[in-house]
Formats: sequence, structure tokens, C-alpha cells
Amino acid sequence: MFKYSILIFLITFACTNELGSDPVISSYHPDSDAPHIVFVTGDEEYRSEESMPMLARILANRYGFNVTVTYALTDGVIDPNRQDNIEGLDVLEDADMMVMYTRFRNLPDEQLQYILDFAESGKPMAGFRTATHAFSYGEDHRNHHLDFEWPQQVFGLPWISHHGGQNSTDVFIHDGSEANPVLRGVEPFHVRSWLYHATTLLDDVEPLLYGRAVEGAEPGGDYFDDPHTVAWVHYYEGEHGTSRVFFTTLGHPYDFFDENMRQLSLQGIFWALGLEDEIPEDGLGAEIIGEYEPNPAGFGEQFKPGITPGDIILKVD
Repeated sequence: MFKYSILIFLITFACTNELGSDPVISSYHPDSDAPHIVFVTGDEEYRSEESMPMLARILANRYGFNVTVTYALTDGVIDPNRQDNIEGLDVLEDADMMVMYTRFRNLPDEQLQYILDFAESGKPMAGFRTATHAFSYGEDHRNHHLDFEWPQQVFGLPWISHHGGQNSTDVFIHDGSEANPVLRGVEPFHVRSWLYHATTLLDDVEPLLYGRAVEGAEPGGDYFDDPHTVAWVHYYEGEHGTSRVFFTTLGHPYDFFDENMRQLSLQGIFWALGLEDEIPEDGLGAEIIGEYEPNPAGFGEQFKPGITPGDIILKVD
């Protein structure tokens, strides 16, 4: 009986170690020696709670990374409209990379500090779209500097404005960036994301892709306004080291249906981790693993209701 109990314990521990058992996060750790990538989600518009687990599945199941996804939660249920609570951020203490896709969060200090500490650690980071306005504390709050100054310095750009949700974007490779390993296999493509202004982009970033605003949601519409950079890499000088940072202002849930967008995202993460030599000349395989059927972008109750972190399975057999 004792031996049987020990066996059950070991099996349970092994399963917990591999898949994770924390009810406030989703995780899959296939290789204890591989880098651990933590995705911090929490946006009420673009379904980061669906797109980031999709990228995590590819990274874990195809490339062997350990992955964890954190969420905005209310009573254990994923609630992107909840702006003051992302649970499980303590996993960042042992993470090798942080990927942020949040929008206008006002987290309590005890949660926020995990993000700020990681940003100063010198470890790699990546950000998507609304991470240019990851936080919103307001002018009279002691954390107001996080609303604009922090994303400008850490990611290279703060929130400015966009070209209207009824429109979309054609994406092109910046002249001179063709040889960057992040762009291996990536070709010009169209996305549903409406173009963000990037007029205050830091001077020291390396632009990779630029976008033209397209009238209407479908490809083929007329261009209007000036082009703006939509993807770049740069180095952030943190308190304890220099971080490689990849960022893109793209990230509408439908953007990820295009293989170019998935390749860009995965290869940006590989570059940030210093693994650019592992990106083949024709780019990483970026086929979706498992299901990816995101709800539309939009506010209010557009997100899938009643989903818990435990419902999001990152291991795919």
C-alpha cells in the first residue's frame, strides 16, 4: 500500500510539473532545461486571451519551450474587462522571457511589481499592439509614468492614435531590413489591424516592417495617410542588464490567421531569446497547433464567457 501511494504521488507530481496545476494560469513545461516564456495577457479589445495561448502552443509543442499564460480574472474566470487583476504574475520571478499583450491595466502594486522587476532584469521581452498602452493609472497617480514614459522606453513607443477600426493595413518590409533573421520567410501581407501611428518611435530601434492604412477591412482598398512602422527590435537598458525587445503594433485576432504574422511573432521571440541562428532561411514552421477560432475584436462582452485558465489546454497530443 505504501509503495502504491508513493507511485501515485510520483505520477501526480510528474503530471503537475509538466502541465501545471495552478488554477489561475495555463502552463505546459515539456522540457525543464528549455527557456520559460511567460505571456501576460489582459486586453478588453483584441482577444489576447486567445491569440497568446495559440502562440504558446506552437512554441511548446513544436519547439519545446516551457510556456505559461496569465490572464485578467474575476473569481477564477477569464475576464478581459477586469483591469485591476492579473493573477499568477509571480511566475515571472523564474521566467526567461516576458511577452506582454495588455491594455490600459491599473494593477495593484503587488502584481505590477513582478512586471516592472522583469523589465529591469536584462532578460528578453516582446510586446503586441496595445502594450504601447499597457497601463492606465491617470495623471494624479504615483504610477502615471507607466502610462506613457514606460512603454516609450521599454518597448519603443507609447500610445498615440490609430486610423479607424473600419480600416485595415497592408504590411511591407522596411528597406534595409530584408536580411534581419526575424523576417526570414516573411513576405508582404494584409492584416485586419487598423494602423497605429508611430511618430514618436525611439531613434535607436531597428524597423522591420511598415504599414499603409487601407480603406475598409478587406485587401485592395485605397491607401490613405502616411506609412508607419509596425514591427521593430531594439535594446532596452534596464537596471540589471540589457534586454532584447521585439515589438509589433499588429495583433488583431484575425491577423494571426496569416502565416506571415505567426512567423513574425515566433521569430521575434526567437530573436529576443538570442536564438536567431536557429531560424531557418525560409523561416520557422508556424502552422497552428490545436484550434484557433477567436471571437471578433471589440469591447463589452465580445470575449468567450465562462472560460477558466484550466480550460485552455496548451499541450496538444
